[in-house]
Amino acid sequence: MFKCVNGDVEKAVILEFEGVDVPACTGDSVAAALLAAGVADFRQTPQSGRPRGPYCMMGVCFDCLMVIDGEPNRQACQVAARDGMKVARQRGLAVISPEGE
Repeated sequence: MFKCVNGDVEKAVILEFEGVDVPACTGDSVAAALLAAGVADFRQTPQSGRPRGPYCMMGVCFDCLMVIDGEPNRQACQVAARDGMKVARQRGLAVISPEGE
C-alpha cells in the first residue's frame, strides 16, 4: 500500500517499534513508517482504552500520540523517523514525572 517514492534503499533508516525493527525512508514521519509497516493502532484512549491511529497526518487531530524516545504525547505524524529511534504505543493517559523521580 505504501512505499518510498524515491526507492533509494541506501538512504533508509531503521526505527525500533516495541522491540521490532521497522524500516523507513529518509524524510518519512514516524506515522508514515509505521503505517507502511502495517501498524494501525498507535495509542489507546484514556477513557475507554479503544485504539486510535493517525487520521489527519498533519498534526491537527492528535490521534497519533506515541511515546518516542521515552517522551510521551509526541505526534508521530510530526516527527521525522531517525535511525535507532525507539517508538512505543501510548496506553491511556501519559503521565510525565518530574526529573529525578
